[in-house]
Amino acid sequence: MDIKNAQLDVDNWIKEHGVRYFNELTNMAQLSEEVGEVARIIARRYGEQSEKESDKNKDLGEELADVVFVVLCLANQTGVDLQAAFDKKMDIKSKRDHDRHHNNEKLK
Repeated sequence: MDIKNAQLDVDNWIKEHGVRYFNELTNMAQLSEEVGEVARIIARRYGEQSEKESDKNKDLGEELADVVFVVLCLANQTGVDLQAAFDKKMDIKSKRDHDRHHNNEKLK
């Protein structure tokens, strides 16, 4: 699955099941909430906080997918071609950071 097709899948889902997109501010708040759920799992499962019993069955992949879904919604409703933006970003990072991380003593 590429990003362009994922955007189409989300748009089709919204049209078939979601009635309409939530407005941009609502989706931004939703994105913050979903990122918070990912952060909670990461902090408790991989960080120093203890994991609550109620959190042990939470699926990190599912929560990350929630983040991606809302990002795709925001891209669709604001007219962003996320595939093009991502490809451009990868090109920039590849050129700019080609040797940067290899030369970082902190990563050795």
